[in-house]
Amino acid sequence: MKLNSISDKSGARHVRKRVGRGIGSGLGKTAGRGGKGQTARSGGGKAGFEGGQMPIYRRLPKRGFTKPNALSFNEVNLGRLQSAIDAGRLDAGKPVDAAALQAAGRATGCGCSARACSRRRSRSPSTMPAAARPRRSRRPAAR
Repeated sequence: MKLNSISDKSGARHVRKRVGRGIGSGLGKTAGRGGKGQTARSGGGKAGFEGGQMPIYRRLPKRGFTKPNALSFNEVNLGRLQSAIDAGRLDAGKPVDAAALQAAGRATGCGCSARACSRRRSRSPSTMPAAARPRRSRRPAAR
């Protein structure tokens, strides 16, 4: 194989459409825009305008949506979790759940389930429910 024999796959490079270059090109005169009218001009037309018909954004009701069974989480940063372990407020050997976090003063609120969030890993191997660990570390904790 030599450098002069290397080429792109067929269809990888699309040739640009050159409009307004004479009638022989097939895209001369009106440049593929048809005759006169709003769409032949630059700017096209009004976004959402449906020719006098009631537009879809006015036909549909103006309602929001709230998921009825949405879970609420009390997020705990792994750095703050590590500082609580270092200070002795949390035991790394015991499971870290909402009750343990509330006792350590790291979780406040109505007793919602806790979820850890961080950009780095914790130094101490602590047991945490799989759903509460960050997504990238949901594999079982190494012992």
